[in-house]
Order: sequence, then structure tokens, then C-alpha cells
Amino acid sequence: MRAEAFELAGDRHGVLCIHGFTGTPYELRYLGEQLAGHGWTVRGIALPGHATELSDLVDRRWEEWADAVTAAYDDLAARCTQVAVVGQSLGGLLALHLATRRTPAAIASLAAPLWLDGLAGAVARALTRGRLAGRVKFLPKLGGSDVRNPDAKRDNPSYRKLPVRALGQLLAYMDVVDAALPEVRAPLLVLHATQDHTAPMASALRIARRVATAPAELRVRILPESYHLIAIDVERELVAAEVGGFFDRYLRS
Repeated sequence: MRAEAFELAGDRHGVLCIHGFTGTPYELRYLGEQLAGHGWTVRGIALPGHATELSDLVDRRWEEWADAVTAAYDDLAARCTQVAVVGQSLGGLLALHLATRRTPAAIASLAAPLWLDGLAGAVARALTRGRLAGRVKFLPKLGGSDVRNPDAKRDNPSYRKLPVRALGQLLAYMDVVDAALPEVRAPLLVLHATQDHTAPMASALRIARRVATAPAELRVRILPESYHLIAIDVERELVAAEVGGFFDRYLRS
């Protein structure tokens, strides 16, 4: 099944893959397979409330997502000498936050949002924090997943609606991660796309500016063609090469 968690056996160097809000491990499966080609053990988890039924996400809190990632990291670290972490969208936020709790060998943040722009952001804030809070339970994903590749867009088994209460948790978590960025010291790769319709590209620049990662261990690359879900979009091979090359510098005996 495309939505299921996965683990690809390899050596004692591990990589943890974390998908995005309302998404599934499918979002990181192609990338995970490419990283497994380096010989590493690669695990893609399903976050609480995801890859099941939409109703399961409604009452989830951001602490549950963060704790699940920490537990998955600890499990992989118990079996591996080094672990790197890659996350897309919400998964990128979780990877960054994890780096304030644990010491991953390296992290890669793919299209992580620190805020939501434009009409989507205004609607999200109004429905979760404003006078309309509690009045609307679900929002449709107009146009489906934010993916340019039509095959990936068709095959992506993400939820088709956004639970508004859980969306409020995502917004709150963005603030938590933004405040914690100065505590991030791990080697960091930041990837984002200029045509992302979900996460503002300026988020990538703010992440790079606020972390305490050494300049020599920080890399930012902006992609010209993809939309939001860059790990499965039209530049997925480039994304895999960037993440694989970056992790190869740090996942060594």
C-alpha cells in the first residue's frame, strides 16, 4: 500500500523520513529508496492521525507528532551508529525540532513552513484563532495536493480535506519551531521551491538565518520547477541527489 510506513534494510547508518500534514509515508518513499541505495537503513514513519482515516487526525496535538518522531529516532539510533533525518513540510518542522532534543548526524528540511501566506493563511488563522474558531470542522484541499507532477498528484494517497482543529495545531507548532531554531546546531540542508503554493519560500531563508548551524555545514538550495511536495515532484531526482550527497558527508564510520 502506498500510504504505509516503510523500512529499507541497510548498514548501521540510519535515515529517518518524515512526511507532511495530512500526508503519508508515500511522500518520502521515492527519496527513501534512493537513500537506501547508499547502503543506509531507511525508515519512513506515519505520524499519529495520518495514513488511516481523516477522523483520526481531528483531535491530534503537535506534541503527539513530535513525540512520535523522537520515539522513531530513538528506535533507529538504538540500532545504528549514526542517524540523519529528512522531513517534508510538517516533517521538516519535526526534523528541525528533533535537532533540539537529540543529536542527529545531519538533517534535511524540505519545504518546511514557518507561516502560511496569502488567502490560505488568512483563512487558516480566522478558522483556528479568530471569531470563526470552532465553526468549521473541515476545509477541502482545493486542487488537491500541491504537486506539479500529474502522476504523483494522482497517486498521492493523502487526505482530501484539512481538519481545522488539527490545522490549528500545525499553526501553533510553526511558532514553536521558529522559536527553537537558534537551538539547532546539526548540519542542515534546506530545500524549497520558488513555485511552492503552500509554504512561503521566505521560510527557507528564515530557517537558514536563525539556526546555529556552522556556516560550513549549512546548505540552502531553491528549486525552480517544483511545487510544494518536492520529494515527489518534477525535481525529485535532484532532491534525492542533494539529500544523498549532503548526508553522505556525515553518515560515515
